[in-house]
Amino acid sequence: MAAKAIPREKIPWYPTIDEEKCIGCGECFDFCGNGVFEWDDENNQPKVVKPFNCVVSCTACKNLCSQEAISFPNLQEIREIVKKYHQENREEISEEG
Repeated sequence: MAAKAIPREKIPWYPTIDEEKCIGCGECFDFCGNGVFEWDDENNQPKVVKPFNCVVSCTACKNLCSQEAISFPNLQEIREIVKKYHQENREEISEEG
């Protein structure tokens, strides 16, 4: 997937936490070195505060979660977004040139 050429904000790849399933173990929070999560002291759970810091196609936090409380978008949907972005930008370049 050639996602590097696309502005990160155009790719909706980031974790979603199911608060009902999350037991607040902190595995995802402790693991992620990209600052995607912030600890919510009130609910004793992580929350996603900087979603676009997440590395596209990384699912490490999901894999660490023993409660299966973390999910990501369907990778095929992301590929379609990338493909569509490239097609639209190719058309814009063609029209300008």
